[in-house]
Amino acid sequence: MTHAVIGILALQGAFAEHQAIFCKLSLNRKIVVRLVRTTEDLDRCDALVIPGGESTTIALLARLSGLLDPLRMFIKSKPVWGTCAGAILLAQSVEGAKKGGQELLGGIPIRIARNGWGSQVESFEGDLQVEGLRDPSRPFTGVFIRAPVVISDTTSHNDPPIEVIARLPLHFLPSSLSDLKDPSDPRTIVALRQGLHFLTTFHPELTMDDRFHEFFVKECVFPTLH
Repeated sequence: MTHAVIGILALQGAFAEHQAIFCKLSLNRKIVVRLVRTTEDLDRCDALVIPGGESTTIALLARLSGLLDPLRMFIKSKPVWGTCAGAILLAQSVEGAKKGGQELLGGIPIRIARNGWGSQVESFEGDLQVEGLRDPSRPFTGVFIRAPVVISDTTSHNDPPIEVIARLPLHFLPSSLSDLKDPSDPRTIVALRQGLHFLTTFHPELTMDDRFHEFFVKECVFPTLH
């Protein structure tokens, strides 16, 4: 049985935390974790995680490392998971970019806002009910640190549908979004999937709970292997 090589983009951000959780997963198929800093590293991967950190810094370092275009090509055919800053990089467009703009990798047709809860909101936690995870009756603690917010779904009729994996309950919303009353509003989406691509606006790697990492491997990675 073929093992899975899961790469973690290791230019900046919380890559070590992702690595630690993947290395502890107990699955019926072997996974190998590789930190990705070069195109040679990327070429050896079956899937990739783009961690939280600072999205403009990650994009700049990717360009300086000659990884920006190879990453865009990788995303077109391989499973990729972006967390927080990684979610921004996977979006098709972004609001609130820093002066000079924001280079994106693309991959998921959504519009996302950097630090979308408002500049005064540094971090918060909220319990998420996620049906697709192992033991779904047990809430998953979402750790949100200057988190982005999904503004809109920009899929066309030719795109695969976007599947909402988790939403933030309205009572957890920061005061900056106190006007939001519709629980189906896109701004409540904190985890979504489109085909092989997975996105979380929070940091699953900053908890001791491995269920989102397991979900990515089982649902997005393993089905692509022979």
